[in-house]
Amino acid sequence: MADADEDRADALFHALSDRTRRDILRRVLAGEHSVSVLAAKYEMSFAAVQKHVAVLERAGLLIKRRSGREQLASGDVAAVQAVSDLLAEFEQVWRGRIARIDELIATEPSPED
Repeated sequence: MADADEDRADALFHALSDRTRRDILRRVLAGEHSVSVLAAKYEMSFAAVQKHVAVLERAGLLIKRRSGREQLASGDVAAVQAVSDLLAEFEQVWRGRIARIDELIATEPSPED
């Protein structure tokens, strides 16, 4: 993986490592929300929710646009698919290692030999 890809993966996993950010992402994937409406859903300050939204935006999982005085947030489905693809890649590596362990176990002589 190239350094840029590694940086992207770091940003994605950092953004998804927080429960509140995952919940915000679920909400904005279901439909566009203003940041103030999102903030009302959580028992934290508006500024804290704004910071969570900013992390998701930097990771490319969320897109913000301005409509008058409101900041509207929506989820980027393509970015979420990229995360899914990255996880599938990790799964393939893991499955390959498990298959190799199974091969090694199958070829080891038994203790009775």
